[in-house]
Parts: sequence; C-alpha cells; structure tokens
Amino acid sequence: MSHNILIDIISLDKTIHEPVRIAILTLLSVIEKADFLYLKNNTGITQGNLSSHLSKLEAAEFVEIEKTFKGKRPLTLIKITTLGKENFENYLRTMKVYIKQSGI
Repeated sequence: MSHNILIDIISLDKTIHEPVRIAILTLLSVIEKADFLYLKNNTGITQGNLSSHLSKLEAAEFVEIEKTFKGKRPLTLIKITTLGKENFENYLRTMKVYIKQSGI
C-alpha cells in the first residue's frame, strides 16, 4: 500500500467520515434537497441524533438548513451545498483509491 494513500486516509475529512453523515450526504448528493422527516426515515436515526449531525454538517458549510412552514406546520429543508458536494466527492475518491490499492 502506498504511503501517500495512508496519509490521505489519515487526513480524511472527519466531518464526513462518520457513518450517519456519510448516509446523509449520500442521500443529499442524489436528491440535493430533502425535508427533515425524509432524512430521519431514510437514515433510521432519532430526531435528536439527526439534528446533531446536521448541525455539524451545517457548521462545516456542507449543508444549508432552511426552516419554513407548509401550511401551519413547520418544515425543515436540508440542501447539500457546492462545498458539501465537492468535499463528499473528494472523500469518495480517496476511499475508492484506498479500496483499490488495498485489494479489498
């Protein structure tokens, strides 16, 4: 295994390199925008846990969170940002190289 790929793995974006955040970014990279309930149902995590992970992604500017209303009900929409897409794609590229080089 190349020394460079090990350095790349060690330096992976720790904001992304977490299973729930990978799942969130995977969903958003396909559909770009989703409501909170959709993400909760499709990741299978609790409301509080999802809120915590979304806050970390928002702080890194990987997602934008918009709070609005649908009729009289609150609606939270989450959208992946350009920065989020770029960082997630870089993360996936690094992992693909690692998997290929490791022979997994």
